[in-house]
Amino acid sequence: MESFYRTHSYLVEHLGNPVRRELMREIDWSHRLIGIKGSRGVGKTTFLLQYAREHFSSADRSCLYINLNNLYFTEHSLEEFAQVFYAQGGRTLLIDQVFKYPGWSEALRACNDSLPELQIIFTGSTVMRLKEENPLLDGLVASYNLRGFSFREYLNIKAGLSFRPYTLDELLSNHVTIARAISGRVDPLQYFDEYLHHGYYPFFLETSNFSENLIKTINLMMEIDILLLKQLELSYLPKLRRLLYLVFTQAPGAVNVSKLSQETQISRATVMNYIKCFKDARLINMLYREGETYPQKPAMLYLHNPNLIYSNRSVPADRQAVCETFFYNAVHSRHRLNMGANSVRFIVDGEHPFRIISQRAKARMSGDMNYAIDNMRVGHDRVIPLWLFGFLY
Repeated sequence: MESFYRTHSYLVEHLGNPVRRELMREIDWSHRLIGIKGSRGVGKTTFLLQYAREHFSSADRSCLYINLNNLYFTEHSLEEFAQVFYAQGGRTLLIDQVFKYPGWSEALRACNDSLPELQIIFTGSTVMRLKEENPLLDGLVASYNLRGFSFREYLNIKAGLSFRPYTLDELLSNHVTIARAISGRVDPLQYFDEYLHHGYYPFFLETSNFSENLIKTINLMMEIDILLLKQLELSYLPKLRRLLYLVFTQAPGAVNVSKLSQETQISRATVMNYIKCFKDARLINMLYREGETYPQKPAMLYLHNPNLIYSNRSVPADRQAVCETFFYNAVHSRHRLNMGANSVRFIVDGEHPFRIISQRAKARMSGDMNYAIDNMRVGHDRVIPLWLFGFLY
């Protein structure tokens, strides 16, 4: 137990000055069982340690961070560990990588039932199912998603500012005033291309190579978040990697399942299953027409965020694809998006049609839809700067 306390103290004391994420404010910390899901690389470990530092001193033994990667848990059960921690006055247990522990949901349920004053805050992969497929935790766990940095968060970091997020209704009704207020303090376009290239993942805060970190993260998503959690054989990994490469080079675009099946030597049904795994791991997004959903074939596939477009160096980044991917990622955090008809690319929440334009001079605009325009500081009427949608969280 003492080694865990020493590790906890060291990690908290050497945390540095991480960016305070918006999710820290949104979580209802009164819940006894809190699950924080997020794709690999978005900063879940840092999030837990930051919570510990904000609410407890490093010497306060009522709070403890543990990582279930620790070999200790190959011989000792999580329930046993929690009971000892609780008996010694522990009341807040921060568990990282809970999915590395066999039977993690049963263990969490047992700890919750037998230790009435213990709060457990744990992190896990987006591939995990905390409620839909996990009746043991249904009604007990408060589940939250930690996303990558929004453009607002990135801009605040780089410019040393503290802009607040806005709702979609605020942007639609008052975007001119909002954009003017922000642009009056900083030029958002000065930072926007940087964000599109490397601002979603926190790797840009490190001194190591961003692209190499991202490639390693993508591979870990396939090897751990998909193969391990979906219980797929390791021998499937080469075909899985080939399929992901083809999707990366073709997105955004319509899904040709037959062609993907032929090029990867994977059955059509398995191709769709793997595509769903990519979506769960936050590698891609699937865009459906209204009224359609999985397991139907999506109308379009997008990469999950624009940084992933630049990770595939063999294919030049198309600006229109980057802009649409940014819009999807930013708006999808709070809203439902569907495929529009004709020149309308997205329908948001079933009522707001949007067209995304990367080259304003070539656009023919009409008054019956909304436009998100690249390379524009301040808009007018229903014409909104694309960067402003990065302020939705």
